[in-house]
Amino acid sequence: MIDRFTAALVASLSLTAFAAAQGLPPPIPLYPGAQPRSIEPEALPPLPSSPAGPPGASSSMPDYPPPSTTAPDFPPLTSAPNTPPDFPPPPVASNPPAAPPLSPAPLSPAPLSPPPLSSPAVLGPATQRIFCDQPVAIHFADAAALPERYRQFVGIWSDASWTPQLCAALIVENVQTDGTASIVYVYGPMGSNNRRPGGVLHGTGVIRNGELRFQNSDGTQFAFRPLYADLDGHLTTPQGQSYQAVFKKTL
Repeated sequence: MIDRFTAALVASLSLTAFAAAQGLPPPIPLYPGAQPRSIEPEALPPLPSSPAGPPGASSSMPDYPPPSTTAPDFPPLTSAPNTPPDFPPPPVASNPPAAPPLSPAPLSPAPLSPPPLSSPAVLGPATQRIFCDQPVAIHFADAAALPERYRQFVGIWSDASWTPQLCAALIVENVQTDGTASIVYVYGPMGSNNRRPGGVLHGTGVIRNGELRFQNSDGTQFAFRPLYADLDGHLTTPQGQSYQAVFKKTL
């Protein structure tokens, strides 16, 4: 019973679908005159042998003319001649005047004449004194004729000893306006057992910056500065040994 009912329902639906298919009008094309496309599957066109380029691109290069290998036919360059312009030569004097000879410049300026020194001070009568067991004759200049700034150096400076065995005395007799001093230097042994020889030296020294300096013939250097009423003396040997002693003013 159920089978019959199912068969009848299927037959009824088939007839309804067929009738509906027969009653539908044909499809209207979008563009008039164009044939409607079939709903049946169509075969695809074959693929090209090379990949297609973008639209508007061509697979072949444009046909440009080959470049020319010959240089353009320009006129050759010509180098300008390396000659100076043709100016007329300057006029030449027939007998040019001879230039006067040049005198050579002096290599060194002419020496200046030294300023005249003041008249030397008149030395007084000689007096004799004993220093380091040796008699010494002394001549002093007039104190009024001496430059004031050098008067403190003039006099007798004694009772000094550089070492316990070496006695010394200094006499400054005169000083010029330029600081040149006339001196007598006395030295000798001290003590009865000392047999070293002594001596009396006459010479000149120089006073500069408040100091009297002079040098012995063997290179020994002496320097004296005022120390209150006395002179502070310094002796330096050629070997570099230095000694100090105070020379007392005795006249």
